[in-house]
Order: sequence, then C-alpha cells, then structure tokens
Amino acid sequence: MDFEPSSEARELAGLTRDLAASGRPLWPALAEAGVLTAALPKQAGGEGYGLPEQAAILTELGRHAATVPYLTSIVVAASTLARFDPSFVYSGAAALAVAHNGQVHGIVPDPAAVLVPAGAGLYLVHRPDIEPQIVEGGPGTGLLRSTLPDEPTIADPAFMHARLTVGTAAYQLGVVERALEMTAEYARTRIQFGRPIGSFQAVSQRLADAYIDVEALRVALWQAVVLLDADQPAAAEVATAGFWAVEAGHRVLHTAVHVHGGVGIDLEYPLHRYFLAAKYHEFLLGGATAQLLALSEVL
Repeated sequence: MDFEPSSEARELAGLTRDLAASGRPLWPALAEAGVLTAALPKQAGGEGYGLPEQAAILTELGRHAATVPYLTSIVVAASTLARFDPSFVYSGAAALAVAHNGQVHGIVPDPAAVLVPAGAGLYLVHRPDIEPQIVEGGPGTGLLRSTLPDEPTIADPAFMHARLTVGTAAYQLGVVERALEMTAEYARTRIQFGRPIGSFQAVSQRLADAYIDVEALRVALWQAVVLLDADQPAAAEVATAGFWAVEAGHRVLHTAVHVHGGVGIDLEYPLHRYFLAAKYHEFLLGGATAQLLALSEVL
C-alpha cells in the first residue's frame, strides 16, 4: 500500500498553504484558485482527483487552523453528490439544505432537496416530476405527501460518515503537526535554569510521545484514505483513523499547552487556536469511546 502523496496532492497542498498565508479571505481565495473543485470528479465540474487530494488539502488547512467549510461542503456534501451525479444540483437549478435528524434548517435559497447524514426516514432522491414549492415560515402550513416506492437513495449515510470521519482525521493531522512544531521550537528556545527546557528529560519524553501520536494518526489516516479511494471495504480503517484523530488531538494539544506554560493559553499567542480546533474535531467525532465502539462493531 503506497501512502506517498501524488504530485497533484502536493501541488494542491502547496497552493492551499500559500493562500492560507496570504492574508486574503481564505474561502473565496480557495474558490478563485480552483482548489474547491480540483479534487472533485469531472462530472461535478472538477479536475477528476479524489479523496487523497482532498485529504492533502484538509491537512494543510488544519496546519493553519483555518475555519472554512471545506470538510462539510466539499469532502462530504459535494463528494456525495458527485458519486451519484444529480445534474439538477450541479447546474444550479437547485440548492441544498442540510438537515440533522430530518429537520430542515438554515437560510438556503430555493431548497429542493435535503441531505440527511443519518436520518431514519428522510433521504435525498431525484424526482424531476415533483415541483418544489417555496413556503414562508409561519405558525402552520399544509403538508405535501409524496410516495417514493422504488427510487434509489442518493444520500448514503455510510458513505458520508466515512468521508466525514476521514476528512476530520486529515484536518486533525494538520492541527497536531503544526502544534507539535510550535512546541518543539518553543522548547528549543525557552531557557530555564540556564538550559533550553527541551533538554530536560521530562519535556523531551512528552514531545517524543506527541510525535508518536502524530505519526500513528498519519499512518491510520492514509490507510483509510487509500482504501476508500479504491472503493475497498474500510470500516475498521475509518474507525481507527477516527480514534487516532481524537486521541492524538487530545494528547498532543494538552502536551503543547503544558510545555508552553502560561504562553499556551495566551490569546495573543496562536497555540490556543490549535487547541480549540483539536477539541472541536475531537467532539465532532464523539470522542475516543465512540470510535472504539464503531471499531468493535466491524471486528
């Protein structure tokens, strides 16, 4: 199994790195540079690349703790649509609302379909014979019933869950990589008792453990990415990547803050952004226990 990133993945990661460091508003800059569509299939208006390139982009976004919706909008939603080629969405004739537990919410113009990651009875299907209707919010309204006996579902919960988990792991890899680099640099330059604090055994051991966590996440992530990109069964590998994303994020960032001392929680120092990003994605996946339970179900 070859975990070496492709030349296209390296180029997209480099472009993302440059844009993130440019100081420009990142999301429109990514769109203008073609990063958002580059890793989508050609039928979705992309360049025909896939999950490995998306993972490389996400890792670079994580290295900058960038708060852009690339994971949800491109890796999960757009990739799911691209898998089934609903041209009514690609053409701009319809817009999407995201629903949790079957409840539509958010401000979206002309919603014609709903994506439900894990709903029990609400799915995205393509029915050109149904005319969508715009209903303004009010105290009450009528219901339009439609029976869909034989229509194939477009929103595959397992597919979207795997993309979300692996995408989160890719972003988290960038977060812990950069946090460890910052901490190692601080340990080399912070002098205490006449010596760099990194020369003390207790500090160096913590950093060594953090490095092992980062590399464990990297291997688990790319094993899942390679299998998913080849449409191979990867439930165990996805759960393993999710576990390491949660565990490495928790341990590496706690080590980083601890080694930095008071500087680590100073809002004028960038480390706090990485701590918050790591915690957000840790809880997004439900914690380590949730990933271990998912892993136990497929072993």
